[in-house]
Amino acid sequence: MTPGHNQDSVVGVVGLGYVGLPLAVALAEAGLQVIGVDVDQRKVDALAAGESYIEDISSERLRSVSRRLNASKRYADLSVAGTVVIAVPTPLNRNREPDLGPLLASGRALATVLVRGQLIVLESTTYPGTTREQLAPLLEESGLAAGRDFALAFSPERIDPGRTDFTMRNTPKIVGGLTDACRQRAVAFYSQICDEIVEVSTPEAAELAKLLENVFRSVNIALVNELAMLGDRMGIDIWEVVDAASSKPYGFMSFEPGPGLGGHCLPVDPFYLAWKAREYDVPTEFIELAGEVNQKMPFFCVEKITRALNDHSKPVRGSRIAIIGVAYKGGVGDLRESPALRIMALLDSLGADLVYHDPYVPELPEHDLRSQSLASALEGADAAVIVTRHPDLDIDQIITSAPLIIDFRGATRGIAARHVVRL
Repeated sequence: MTPGHNQDSVVGVVGLGYVGLPLAVALAEAGLQVIGVDVDQRKVDALAAGESYIEDISSERLRSVSRRLNASKRYADLSVAGTVVIAVPTPLNRNREPDLGPLLASGRALATVLVRGQLIVLESTTYPGTTREQLAPLLEESGLAAGRDFALAFSPERIDPGRTDFTMRNTPKIVGGLTDACRQRAVAFYSQICDEIVEVSTPEAAELAKLLENVFRSVNIALVNELAMLGDRMGIDIWEVVDAASSKPYGFMSFEPGPGLGGHCLPVDPFYLAWKAREYDVPTEFIELAGEVNQKMPFFCVEKITRALNDHSKPVRGSRIAIIGVAYKGGVGDLRESPALRIMALLDSLGADLVYHDPYVPELPEHDLRSQSLASALEGADAAVIVTRHPDLDIDQIITSAPLIIDFRGATRGIAARHVVRL
């Protein structure tokens, strides 16, 4: 199950999005020849032109490895790779159930070019059992046996878009293999780009570890979101409460409320685990309840906007509302599952006149809107709604220019002003 020397220096990455592209660049920077495969021709063309579409990877950095990173739509190109990493999306369907379509399609396509001795690693977040029960049988349609003729492992991605203090190099990497030999192959592979490898006994342990990481955040954010809704009824500032509780030096970890969860992981992963748990007759009520609380937050935020406008003798219909920040988190232009989009859709259905300011998101075609400068967005606005706080956001300008401010990110915490309403 050991590939030839030339194969060892060639790596394939399937899926060149927020996870796959940073991985491909890191591998190329480590001196490996990388073959990237993606079904999106626009991504392939952009990479060929040396133009990055991911904030974490600058075009300059991408061009610096252009001789060692080649992208195409052809799975056949992967037959020369010693290792192939799958990093495709694993979204939810309309019923909030796991949609493994992209992953299964990748597995079927890879089976047609799989060669003896290759290492296949799945990085896409998914429920426990996916690597063994879903991916392995698809790959074995090649006629090769997982764990004997090729190695198979799961190693969950730990990409946090926009973050610079923890990188692929200094973030510990979890690895679980189908067999001990599979795990050892994967450990040797990732040791080229990661300083610390955390070995676990099975792919299932690695899959569940990833879900635990994200469910932990989802549950704790849901707790503080629920307290925010309670504080709203009781007239208690949740931001003051969180800051005060955070002064305890032990036994407490601070989480902040917000307008809802965004990105791929937190809004999605709890439902992957809950869906799989039902197969074992173990209802994950606590986890599912947290998901429901977080999903309600955009609706609660719109209700709060409506009440704030009403207190200023303004209806939602016809009011000019400036949405400040539409990406799901500060410092990036990622719109995946962004609560701002749901808030804007709800306000639009109520007849609001919407404008938005987000230097990271130039346009929102579904709303037929383009980002305006902060001054232009605030001009004539009846209310400014802070949904995402990007770095260098001029809070003072918002405070002085907007007649009403509804702040869902605590950007105005500590500021006492009658026209400021906080979550």
